[in-house]
Amino acid sequence: MERSGIRWGEHFLVIKMEQNENKQTTQASYVRTKTCQSPSSQEWMDKSPYQQELKEDSVTCHQRGIDFIQQASLKQHMTIHTSEKRFTCSQCGKSFTKQGNLKRHMMLHTGEKPFNCPQCGKGFTMKQSFERHMNIHSGEKLFTCSQCANSFTVKQKLECHMRIHTGEKPFTCTQCGIGFTQPENLKRHIRIHTGEKPFSCPQCGKSFALKQNLQSHTRIHSGEKPFACPQCGKSFSFKQSLERHMIIHTGGKPFICSECGKSFTEQRILKVHMRIHTGEKPFTCRQCGKSFTVKQHFESHMRVHTGEKPFICPQCGKGFTVKQNLESHMRIHTGETPFTCPQCGKSFTVKQSLERHMRIHAGENTG
Repeated sequence: MERSGIRWGEHFLVIKMEQNENKQTTQASYVRTKTCQSPSSQEWMDKSPYQQELKEDSVTCHQRGIDFIQQASLKQHMTIHTSEKRFTCSQCGKSFTKQGNLKRHMMLHTGEKPFNCPQCGKGFTMKQSFERHMNIHSGEKLFTCSQCANSFTVKQKLECHMRIHTGEKPFTCTQCGIGFTQPENLKRHIRIHTGEKPFSCPQCGKSFALKQNLQSHTRIHSGEKPFACPQCGKSFSFKQSLERHMIIHTGGKPFICSECGKSFTEQRILKVHMRIHTGEKPFTCRQCGKSFTVKQHFESHMRVHTGEKPFICPQCGKGFTVKQNLESHMRIHTGETPFTCPQCGKSFTVKQSLERHMRIHAGENTG
């Protein structure tokens, strides 16, 4: 095929393709492949009529309407629609449409991480992940919100942030219909319906739906108390415990019992207190039938049947079913005797010991 006045044939290989459908031969579009002798940009601009013909001679994806110069490019693209996955992982059986995707996937099995951060040494399987990570060290935040000027190091974080402004919640729970801005939040929410608790305590085996709850729980075993009261210095394992404690200093008890007038710092404590008046005991042991007004008392009781002793002394290894018993036991090691007799000054590690001791003075007074 010749192009008048133009040495265009030097730059393209024209392949005439034929398709046979229902025993009828029809001429398909031409497929042109660019050679290494490509024309200059100016020369390309001068050939606009030929560009139009090239577009007409291209092969088209009829599902998306995308044109391709090469048949091979169309074939590779069509795997998106046909879901043809010819490249299969020999270890887990997962299949991929492209060999490059399989190669990256294999790194999960081999542990290979070819892209290493020169500053912290962290490794990555993908170049894009490595480049995003480098923004952490540089502090560069290339992606800026057009509405509130917040900046982000990663484009995906900006996209998630934008949903705050748009109100978009594309990730919806199929069971209850609640929407979420991020897939991670939906994944955590689903555990409410499934009852899944994938995070287990290595010391007592208790499971949690959220990783944060497990981290908080481990402080029971480690004795860590990172939340300190700025007024009296008392420390707590949980932030909520510190917040409840702070009310002692402010003196606020806004929740009042309508039956007896007693005040409480929290509504949940008032709710438990009300069971004294109603006689409600919603927590019943299935093994012995004993009922309890407070959930914690029920859980402690259940350990009598299971033999579980999750509260372990870090010094001697002795286990206890109730946390208070561990705290009392620790005084043996520390020598602390917080319970003091007001009459003779003798001190005790346990409150019950002081109460027994007080009977001695009561007997003296009556005698």
